[in-house]
Formats: sequence, C-alpha cells, structure tokens
Amino acid sequence: MKYQFIPQGTCSRLIDIEIENGVIKEVRFTGGCHGNLQGIGALVKGMKPADVVVRLSGIRCGNKKTSCPDQLSQALRKCTSC
Repeated sequence: MKYQFIPQGTCSRLIDIEIENGVIKEVRFTGGCHGNLQGIGALVKGMKPADVVVRLSGIRCGNKKTSCPDQLSQALRKCTSC
C-alpha cells in the first residue's frame, strides 16, 4: 500500500510511505533537511508502523510544536490499514 501525507508545521512538504505486509518498505520526504530525512527513512525501513509511532511521536524541531519525525508518526497513525 502506498500512502501520501502532507505535513503541517515543518520544512518538508510531502511524505510518501509504502507499507507491505504490515512493515514499512519505504519512506521518502520531499523538502526539509535531505540528509536527516533520508536517515529517518532508512532507520524506519523494516519496522512496524506502530513501533515507529511510539518512537517518533512528540519529537519537536526547535521552537516548533512538531517535527518531520513527529509528522511521520502522525501520518502512520492516520493510515488506517497500516
């Protein structure tokens, strides 16, 4: 299953998520801090969405109330068939 999410309050403009058999196969961010976001994508690859939500939920970027990792956790929460 492929899913797109438009993050709010971050530099990234889009998160593309691919989940196969209940496991994250790919995460790609458009915009934002390219190297860091590639790293996040690589780290969550192979994980269950629920585990990623627990690890990344609530992470903040500077004075912002959210971050790209937090937005990824929100995207995974909204993905009902994950």
